[in-house]
Amino acid sequence: MPSFSGRVIAITGASEGIGAELARQVSGKAVWLALAARNLEKLEAVAAECRSRGAEAVAIRCDVGVEADCRNFIETAARKYSSLDILVNNAGVSGHANFADVNDFAWYEAMMRVNYMGSLYCTRYALPHLEKRRGQIVAVSSLAGKVGIPGRTAYSPTKAAQALFFEALRLELQESGVDVTIVYPGVVATDLRLHGYGADGQPAGRSGLKEDRAMPVEACARQIIEATHARKRELVMTLQGKIGLWLKLAFPKVVDRMVLRAIKRD
Repeated sequence: MPSFSGRVIAITGASEGIGAELARQVSGKAVWLALAARNLEKLEAVAAECRSRGAEAVAIRCDVGVEADCRNFIETAARKYSSLDILVNNAGVSGHANFADVNDFAWYEAMMRVNYMGSLYCTRYALPHLEKRRGQIVAVSSLAGKVGIPGRTAYSPTKAAQALFFEALRLELQESGVDVTIVYPGVVATDLRLHGYGADGQPAGRSGLKEDRAMPVEACARQIIEATHARKRELVMTLQGKIGLWLKLAFPKVVDRMVLRAIKRD
C-alpha cells in the first residue's frame, strides 16, 4: 500500500463503511488522522483501531450538514496537528424512492445539505491550511452522480452537484498547488443504503439496488488510496462503470437498459 507517512489526513463519515476502511488502511507510523462522524462511539472505536496500527488519530463529532460542526472539525484538526495535507469528503447519506411515492420532500433537502453542502463547508475551512501545504482534496461522489438512476431522484442530483462543484473548484485552484481527486464508486458493500431514506423519510432498512455483485469495501478503499497517492484527477471504479460512461455518450438507450437491470424488483 502507498505510504502516507508525514501526512495529516482529515476524513469525514469515518465511523463506518468506506470512511472507516480508508482510515484503517492509511494508518501507519507518522500518519496523523482527524476522523469525523455523527456517531462518536463508533468513531472512537475506529480511531482506536487506527492507533493500534501506529497512527495518531483523533475522533471529532461532526454533522457535516451543520456548517458550525464542519468549521469546528477542520479547525480542531488543524490546531491539534498544526497542519492539514489531505481532506477526504466522504460523509454522505443515501435514499431510494420513486418520485411519485414521495409526499414530503424535506428529506431531499436534508440529503442535499449533507452530500453537497457538507463537502462545501469542510472544503471552505480546510482550504487555507491545504494551500500552505500544497495539499489535496478527495471527494467521494458516486456513479449515480454521472448517470441518473430510477429511485434515486434525490441521491443522484446531490452527487452530481458535489462532483461538479469539485470540477469547478479544481480549475480555480490550478495555481495554488492544491489537487482535487473525484471518486466515483459503484455499488459498494456497506450499510449506506440500509440506513438511507425511504419514500416516507424514514430509514429504508433495505437496498433498492442489487447487491450480489457489490464491491468489497476493502477493495474500494484501496482504489481510493492509490488514486489519492497518485493525485489522480478522477477515479471511476469498475470496468462496467467505465464502459457504461462511454456508452452513455454513444448509445444512451443501452445505458438505460443497463441501469434498469441494476434495480432490485420486489
